[in-house]
Amino acid sequence: MVELAYATMRIQCFGVAREIAGGSSITLDQVEGATVADLRQRLVATYPAFGELVSFAIARNEEYARDEEQIMAGDELVIIPPVAGG
Repeated sequence: MVELAYATMRIQCFGVAREIAGGSSITLDQVEGATVADLRQRLVATYPAFGELVSFAIARNEEYARDEEQIMAGDELVIIPPVAGG
């Protein structure tokens, strides 16, 4: 019998992202080899209101992440919604 490693990733939410998620964080199953773009698509599929935002950034380990970056176990992930200002 093969045992599968089970991991989760926790994504911090701020501003409107917090409202969409219904709390300060989202917990999703970690998918091996997933990229930031994969996470973005998964967020929109799970929480369709993310797709209604003009844009939202994802930070990985305290830096803005590019879509092609691979998410690793233990990464600190944050959704950064668009900010309006005047």
